[in-house]
Amino acid sequence: MFTLERPATNGRVSTVILEPARRRPRWWLVISALLVVVAIVASLVVVRSRASAVSYTTVPVQSGALAQTVTASGTLNPQNTINVGTQVSGMISEIDADFNSKVKKGQVLAKIDPTTFQASLEQAQATLAQSEAQAEATGATASGGPASVAEAQAQAQAAAASAQAAKMTADAAQAAVTTAQTTITKNQSALQLAQATVTRDQQLLAQGYIAQSQMDTDQSNLIAAQSTLASSRAAVAQAQAQAAASTAQIATANAQDQAQNAQTGVSSATAENQAATHDASVAAIGIQQAQVKTAQANLANTIITSPVNGTVIARDVSIGQTVASSLQTPTLFAIAQDLTKMELDLAVGEPDIGHVAAGDPVSFNVLAYPNRTFTGTVEQVRKNPTTVSNVVTYTSVVIVNNKDNALLPGMTANATIQVAHVDGASIVPLAALGFTPPAGSLQHRTRPAGATTGAPATAGAAKTAAAGGATGATSASPWGSTGASSSGAVTAGSTGRIFVERAGKLTMVPVKVGLVNETEASVTPLRGTLSTSDQVVTGDSHGASSSHTAARNPLTGSTTPAGGGGRGGALGGAR
Repeated sequence: MFTLERPATNGRVSTVILEPARRRPRWWLVISALLVVVAIVASLVVVRSRASAVSYTTVPVQSGALAQTVTASGTLNPQNTINVGTQVSGMISEIDADFNSKVKKGQVLAKIDPTTFQASLEQAQATLAQSEAQAEATGATASGGPASVAEAQAQAQAAAASAQAAKMTADAAQAAVTTAQTTITKNQSALQLAQATVTRDQQLLAQGYIAQSQMDTDQSNLIAAQSTLASSRAAVAQAQAQAAASTAQIATANAQDQAQNAQTGVSSATAENQAATHDASVAAIGIQQAQVKTAQANLANTIITSPVNGTVIARDVSIGQTVASSLQTPTLFAIAQDLTKMELDLAVGEPDIGHVAAGDPVSFNVLAYPNRTFTGTVEQVRKNPTTVSNVVTYTSVVIVNNKDNALLPGMTANATIQVAHVDGASIVPLAALGFTPPAGSLQHRTRPAGATTGAPATAGAAKTAAAGGATGATSASPWGSTGASSSGAVTAGSTGRIFVERAGKLTMVPVKVGLVNETEASVTPLRGTLSTSDQVVTGDSHGASSSHTAARNPLTGSTTPAGGGGRGGALGGAR
């Protein structure tokens, strides 16, 4: 025993007596442990009693065909539409075709007032006639040019010949002058000799050495020599005069030759000018002929004809309306070449376009025939994207047979494109791949391969399973989890597991997922078997079911998701 004193609030001293603690007996620990064991046993009994009351939602495994589809909408159009325009401007004076008219190739559709085009044609024809007359005149003038050139050349040649003859004459006259001068020299020598002889004869005659007759003869020779010299000098003068005349004649002939040569050049230039003028006239004829053809074509284009056989589906003009042909030809009529062959232009969303290919079958409906399904085939997937409000789509062209002409251009169609198909497959709802049994159903399961023996779960795990079983949580499930159930998405090629109720017990069957649509999937067992007599579990009375639980329509074979439909344009189911 211990005594403790401490001051009180009233100024006095309080005394506290402390006694040692009494040792309690340990039997209460045993009682507490027994109570915990009893609580655990009671909870297990309650859980098992609840598990025995669990009921499962099952559907039979189906065997048949499964299709993967893409939904899209689009517009029906003629396979080939021709917009008929005009190449000339003017006022519409006549219309010979209307909406829905059946037309043949070359048939008149409309006419444009031809007055101005007729006047243009007549003007072009008159200009052409004028050019042809002018060309004919220049041709006649040009044809005389070569004759004038030939005549001038002949005269030039004659003048050249005259100049040559004059030169020859001058040369001869110059030779005659030279000869005459030589003769003068010779005669001068003879005269000197005769004079010397007469002088000598006079001396000899005076001395009597010669006869008078000799003297007379020598004097006669002197006189003859003098006469001959005078004649020679006269001949030289004549020859020189003739040479001078020949020289003048040469100058004249040369001048005439030069003049004729110049005349020849002038004649040649004139002929070339006339020929060039004629060529220009001929070229002008070609230009005018082209203008006439253009005017004729413009006049012919005032009559609008159909380029093909078909049906008029649009008329954009009326009588009296003026059309102007400029850089962009106005459209007067739209003609569908063959309405028995239509094309459906579908806008397929970016997430789905990778599944669509040429040759895929297509079924669609139109508002005009809500109870009729039309079919077609994808012919082309165009790579040109269309973006509207940040949504990217691609045009898929579907060829449609329209022999009964029920489909009209511009109709809106809601289509389903079958992008994949499988026959004879084991088909289960997507809900079966997402189902996880509650923890309390352990006694009704077949242990998965590889599971260890002994207690399947700890007490803590059992409590967690009990808490999460009502919501279908998989974290506390002793069955484990799969990618499909954990991620909420089932994809082709992935693996998963389904539960089959056999004789009141659940059997887990691991499967490989094949084709997947919006509500169902084809599966192949990885272990064990799966037949149409098996009932696959999609949910239980505790609510452990997937939001994708679906019921199969036994009449149509289609499925209707209980949790609502898929997104528009996404992969959907079709049987």
